[in-house]
Amino acid sequence: MEIIFLVLYLMLGACAGVMAGLLGVGGGLIIVPVLSWIFRSQHIDNAIIMHLSIGSSLATIFFTSIFSVRAHHRLGAVLWTTVWRLTPGIILGSQLGALFADCLSSSVLQKLFAVFALAMSIQMEFGVKSAMHRRLPNTTCMLLIGSVIGAFSTIVGIGGGSLTVPFLTWCNVSIKHAVATSAACGLPIALAGSIGFIFIGLDVPNLPNWSLGYIHFPALIGIVTTSIFSVNLGAKLTHVLPTRILKRLFAIFLAAVGIKMLL
Repeated sequence: MEIIFLVLYLMLGACAGVMAGLLGVGGGLIIVPVLSWIFRSQHIDNAIIMHLSIGSSLATIFFTSIFSVRAHHRLGAVLWTTVWRLTPGIILGSQLGALFADCLSSSVLQKLFAVFALAMSIQMEFGVKSAMHRRLPNTTCMLLIGSVIGAFSTIVGIGGGSLTVPFLTWCNVSIKHAVATSAACGLPIALAGSIGFIFIGLDVPNLPNWSLGYIHFPALIGIVTTSIFSVNLGAKLTHVLPTRILKRLFAIFLAAVGIKMLL
């Protein structure tokens, strides 16, 4: 493997970690499009680029989520009861999402990610306001909502924070608890999604060396190595940098990514 690609993986991990710590967004929104461009420059088969990018992104999120959840748990911010209520649906949805992704071409997956990035750009800019009386729904609804979160997150290769946090805050969960609980929900999403992308990619031809299914280990190791450290830097920068302005800039970045991937 050329050293330049390892350097790019390390840089990508550092950037994704800082943005995750700074803005509370999952690294998948950065990792998936950038990995797809790196893989394309490596002349990997276009037919598997998006599947490989999404699978590798989910695997990195699993490892980085462990550190994030541990930190939030120590602060007592994780609402574990809510996590357990969402997890069965998340696991089911993640498996279904992986199977659905297997039926789609790389081009279609790219367009789906592009639409999702545009939607997240709008959500970050305008947000969703909650009615003061709204509360978390019953167990059946939580199962269905967890399934939707797991499926969509797996299809686009994210940890689910972009979906879980708005849902929880919409139900009047404080942002502190919403972010922490969302981080905990990212573990089953990433684990179930990664396993799904391993199995659907086992017999796929033209995978690059050092891949297990749709997980590329050089990318996984490089991204995780730097992101687990840079996420702490991002958290510290929230007290120094104007978060609202940075959030708007990131929304513009997502919109540009979405438009470019659509075109």
